[in-house]
Amino acid sequence: MPRKSTYPTPTDHSSLCLQYLRRCGGSARLCSINFSLGVIQTLVNQKLVKIKNTGAGFFVELEDAK
Repeated sequence: MPRKSTYPTPTDHSSLCLQYLRRCGGSARLCSINFSLGVIQTLVNQKLVKIKNTGAGFFVELEDAK
């Protein structure tokens, strides 16, 4: 029987996604992000990120990055 971890695991990976976007310079291609669409939708609903269509693909950008 596997042992339970005593360390809490985050169920919401939105903070990890924000950290990833900050490391990528504020934006990343939507197809290259390995986070679920639910996490991205949560960040869009909280107005922390926006989705931008550049004509060459969709990008996820931090709202405060300009």
